[in-house]
Amino acid sequence: NEGILALWQGLAPAVTRHVFYSGFRMTIYEQLRFRVFTPDIDGTLPAWKSAVCGLSAGALGQLIVSPTDLVKIRMQTQGRDVLLGKPKRYDGMRHAFVSIVKQEGWRGLYKGCIPSMQRAALVGLGDIATYDSSKRLFRNRFKMEEGVLLHLSASACSGAAAALLGTPADVVKTRVMNQPVVNGQGTLYKTSIDCLMKTVRAEGVLSLWRGLLPTWLRMAPWSFTFWTVYEQIRLASGMKGF
Repeated sequence: NEGILALWQGLAPAVTRHVFYSGFRMTIYEQLRFRVFTPDIDGTLPAWKSAVCGLSAGALGQLIVSPTDLVKIRMQTQGRDVLLGKPKRYDGMRHAFVSIVKQEGWRGLYKGCIPSMQRAALVGLGDIATYDSSKRLFRNRFKMEEGVLLHLSASACSGAAAALLGTPADVVKTRVMNQPVVNGQGTLYKTSIDCLMKTVRAEGVLSLWRGLLPTWLRMAPWSFTFWTVYEQIRLASGMKGF
């Protein structure tokens, strides 16, 4: 209906978001891991500390890049308007930013910020904290050496955990961000909790995991690529593994 290039709708804001989001969340996680929480003598961080670091890093990183996430979602979902015979709302990333500010004000760029932060916190828990914990588990219990195999094994765990934890919040975030807006206010949901409750009542609890498979198909390659490349860059620059 929309052509093959429609599969890459919203690519520009998605790349922009990841450039800043990945940098901020990894920096925040490491600062929390070494400056706020002290690892054990063997370098292992207890699971609850890893969880707090992951939740915090994900939420704070998302707070910074929330406007690009909003633009990405709206650009990706405007194909529905085309199928209904309506014109596209946005011609590109810059046009989307300008249009949102004009129509909804600067605060409009942070619409859905709370559910976005909730999702990012859960993804941070599933991705970073799970990678950190599983990597040390594989290394300490199964005596795996620092290298690509260890990185791939840990990233497989983190990708699966991130998809399972992040999908419910992703469903809520997408619905809140993409709902019709009148006078700067959403017409379907007042808050993320309101969206969550209405979704469960109308469609059941399992509807929160709608889209789990495509989410995992996106998260798994991302996790494999990011963690393997990130670890190799650290090692090549003379730093220790993550």
